Order: sequence, then C-alpha cells, then structure tokens
Amino acid sequence: METKRITSKEIISHLVEKFPACFSIEGKVKPLKVGIFQELATELEGDEKVSKTQLRQALRHYTSSWRYLKSIKVGNHRVNLAGEDAELIDQDQADFAAKTLKESQDKFANKKTQDKKENTSYKGTKAGDKGSTVASKAAKVGKAAKVGKAKKMPAKPKVKLTQAEANSLTAGMNVMVQVGNSPLDATITEVAGKDVSVQLTSGMVVKTKADKIFTK
Repeated sequence: METKRITSKEIISHLVEKFPACFSIEGKVKPLKVGIFQELATELEGDEKVSKTQLRQALRHYTSSWRYLKSIKVGNHRVNLAGEDAELIDQDQADFAAKTLKESQDKFANKKTQDKKENTSYKGTKAGDKGSTVASKAAKVGKAAKVGKAKKMPAKPKVKLTQAEANSLTAGMNVMVQVGNSPLDATITEVAGKDVSVQLTSGMVVKTKADKIFTK
C-alpha cells in the first residue's frame, strides 16, 4: 500500500506535536543541536507518517527559515528533543547564519522587484504606452551592467583539501563539505552508500555525495 505523501509543513507540525519543547511553528525558535536528525530518526522509527527522506527535507525547510536563522546568535544554546541545552553557538556559526539569512532576504527582495518591473512593463505594452518600451530597454541595459560587474569580481582563492575516503565516513564525524566554491565545516549525520547527509554549523542539514566530503 502506497504511503500518502505529506508536505514539509505537515511534518513540522507533526514534530511540534511530538516534541513541543524543541520545535515551534510560531514565536521564538530554538536552535537545534548538531546531529538531531539521528535522534529524530530513532524516535520516529516505525512512524508511518514520516520517512527518513521526508524528515530530512522537513528539517532542511525548518532550518532554512528566516525565523530560525535569526535565532543563531553567539552564546545561545542549541537544544535536544527534550528542549534541554546542548552546545553553545560560536561566532563562526552565527556569522554563517547571518550570511545565509542576508542572501535569502536579498534574493527575495530582488525577485519581488523584478516581478514588479515585469508587471509594470506588461501593463504599459498592453495600453500601447511607448514609455514601457523605453523602460524595458533600460531594464535590459541595467541587467547587462549587473552581469558585467559580476564577471569582473575576483574569484575567491580555492582552499586545498584532502578528500576523505568513502568507506571511512561515519555519523558524528567532523568534516569539511564542498558547497559551491566554499568548503564549510560540518558534521556527518547519516551515510547511505555514496549519499551523505551532513549538518552545517548553522544547523542546516544538507545531502551531498561522498566525493564532496573532505578531511580537515
């Protein structure tokens, strides 16, 4: 019998019901301890509502939210499923969370501005407004200028890393994971063949491949 697929929001609601001292939907958010995915997988073993894949996706959704990223502050405690204090958040973790939050907010603001421009351009064209054509050309020129500036930006220096052996990877192991062009500190939460799930210092859970894992 095929299990009915539920959304990440529904899974988070389920987690709030089972672990109210750890998860929340509204109000203040508590940073999650590193490795909490393993604890959840153990606690929810046999729970027909949530598979490991769905749980991983829901955690990624939860820890990527603005309200969660805002909770990652220096000196704040992460918590376990019972809501008890775990490790403290350090400066690197706080800086990464702040950077991730800013990038997400900037991306949202840029999309909102672009959508507004497109709607304005469409309305002008429909009414036969010549000004809309000028605005459209100006927007294209501005976009081209932005692309040109982006190309001129100097590339970040690459960090030389030692690739970890796939058969040596285990849950709880502290490693570096390649995300884009930047290697980030992470802790392995699950190893399934060549697929490896890691939790970044911000608390975000990321699924990657064994060849993207490096030793410090």
